[in-house]
Amino acid sequence: MSVDIVRGTSQKPVASDALVEVVSAQTTLSGRLFIGYPVISTSDGLQLMDALLVSADKGIIVFDLIEGHETGGYGVRQDDSINKLEARLKVHQELMNRRDLMVPIHAISFAPALSDPDTYRFGDYPLANASSLIQELNRFTWSRHNDQEMYGKALSVIENISTIHKKGLNRSVAKENSKGAKLKSLEKSIATLDRMQSRGVIETVEGVQRIRGLAGSGKTIVLALKAAYLHAYHPDWRIAVTFNSRSLKDHFRRLINSFFIEQTGEEPDWNKLRIVNAWGAWRGKDRGGIYYEFCRLHGLGFYDFGKARSRFGQGREFEGACEYALMFAREREPVYDAILVDEAQDLSPMFLRLCYELLKHPKRLVYAYDELQNLGGGSLPSPEEIFGESSDGSPKVRFDATNRLAPQRDIMLSKCYRNSKPVLAAALALGLGIYRKPPEATESGLVQMFDQARLWKDIGYSVRDGALRDGSKVTLDRTDDTSPGFLESHSDLDDLIRFITFRNEDDQTDWLTEAIAENLGQDELRHEDIMVINPDPRATREDYKPIHRRLKELGISSHLAGVDTDPNTFFQPGNASVTFSGVHRAKGNEAGMVYIINAHDCHSAVRNLARTRNRLATAITRSKAWVRVLGFGESMAMLKSEFEKLKARHFELRFTYPTAEQREHLRVIHSDMNAEESKRHKNRDKHLVDLLKELETGEVRIEDLDEDTVARFRKILTK
Repeated sequence: MSVDIVRGTSQKPVASDALVEVVSAQTTLSGRLFIGYPVISTSDGLQLMDALLVSADKGIIVFDLIEGHETGGYGVRQDDSINKLEARLKVHQELMNRRDLMVPIHAISFAPALSDPDTYRFGDYPLANASSLIQELNRFTWSRHNDQEMYGKALSVIENISTIHKKGLNRSVAKENSKGAKLKSLEKSIATLDRMQSRGVIETVEGVQRIRGLAGSGKTIVLALKAAYLHAYHPDWRIAVTFNSRSLKDHFRRLINSFFIEQTGEEPDWNKLRIVNAWGAWRGKDRGGIYYEFCRLHGLGFYDFGKARSRFGQGREFEGACEYALMFAREREPVYDAILVDEAQDLSPMFLRLCYELLKHPKRLVYAYDELQNLGGGSLPSPEEIFGESSDGSPKVRFDATNRLAPQRDIMLSKCYRNSKPVLAAALALGLGIYRKPPEATESGLVQMFDQARLWKDIGYSVRDGALRDGSKVTLDRTDDTSPGFLESHSDLDDLIRFITFRNEDDQTDWLTEAIAENLGQDELRHEDIMVINPDPRATREDYKPIHRRLKELGISSHLAGVDTDPNTFFQPGNASVTFSGVHRAKGNEAGMVYIINAHDCHSAVRNLARTRNRLATAITRSKAWVRVLGFGESMAMLKSEFEKLKARHFELRFTYPTAEQREHLRVIHSDMNAEESKRHKNRDKHLVDLLKELETGEVRIEDLDEDTVARFRKILTK
């Protein structure tokens, strides 16, 4: 047996280290030990627990840590801790049997500096040093020994997740097997953080920490809870939470506010804890941003998107603006004690460096990112590369292998709590083109692939057959641990994800609006349980109009996020309105039922195919229960065919891993183009099409063309 250790902020570092060392070496206890956690609201203010163990064998054990030899009134502290924690836990009905708390609470004082604790002991209050601690802990008992269900409930309450999921748990349903009922049950099942999520929330590194994970692994919630925890423990700190998608602002505010009230009984001090966009703007209500603040602090000119594009070029707008600001900020002025960055995969590494420069020592920067949001590109650069070198040539930041008992600097969240295995596999297979029909004269339909094969294992896939190496055939599948079965067992496979092909746009609109009406009526879903995503952000406004009109005729309200709402608002839970969105604004948000319209556009884009497929994958992973992928025409039929191949293979991913040369070739042929490049290619295409038509009609004969040019064309095309 072993104890999982989660290290938060500690005001007693010597005693904390000694406690961790003793507990980690024993073999008689199991459970989870929290250092510097939780923070409890009491009538006397906040109560900071030195350490706490939740165990299926013992119940809950509160540690009173003593540094040095002065034990003081340690019995009074034990009584006080138990009384306050008991009062805090008794508000949770799932832990109660009538008036009695079903989980026992024990307390012990741990003073590692004492050579003979018995000389300081009084009454029946336990006091131990390193050599006697385990013996004292073994005296504690729990009549419900090894009750895993109650242990899980106690752990969930201690980790303060209940309020986060209150929206789902309080939904009203009349039919026990409706989609609303299934969603309620699903949300209840994910109310407990797993071990790695707990570590991401609580463990505090005096420096840079990164949190990686695929969509649905809980990165945004982990960052929100971490911000609230740091704010509760250090109310004097100036903390910023920042991100790329402005629609996340309200989401972050709700999560942080909910957790902070649950933890402390108070509202956060929003002057100390700021939720702020990465870029920002120089005017407008509530338009501040980290980059804008950096420019203002250092007296630099601010580049908005238009000016940045003009100065630094398309695709380098934000990167160029941040790089320019860092280059010309002579005297760096640190103003934050901690900065937490979400969606780092959508932000330039230069922005992370800019955040680093805004931090006081020690540089507490936490950045979270999804390595799958950019399926064909590599991961973010290493921390050594991102943050640069010190004056002596050594890296400013390095993630060396740390002691397993120390707070972790690099946390990987491999378990997915949003997407079922079929949904996640569909997103990856379509995004990468694993079952795409190979173009003529090619052996593979792959559009893109990870440079680092090990990433598959990091995100929770295992090798069923073959090998994860260049040029080898491989079969990959999700493990039961990383894709919990309850995420898919609630519904039939054919209901989890469906691809539907229509004759035209009108048929798609009719089917979609009728399906939404059925969701809100028969299925007992709420308006905020539904999200409609258009993969093409440029066409979203126009494509939304006929759907909006049809829904209005059916008496259903809807809104286009960021257009009908302010840019910081995505859902409108108080207004009973269905959310429509382009794919970029949908990032970071989720819904029980996700509809993706015009998916045919993602099958065979002439240019930017990798980016287009990424959009489809991102849209699919917004769902925490059901997905409907809609489109029309031959391209949609071909896209559906890819999904059917995946389904026939039981959602395993089978392909030949491309070599480095092949991956580079994929990047070249499917790379993004800027507007000028795209215009040139369109003009070339037009001229080629015109020439073909003239050749077919006889207006131009091959004999009329330059012989050398024809020969070169023939050589290239036959190659």
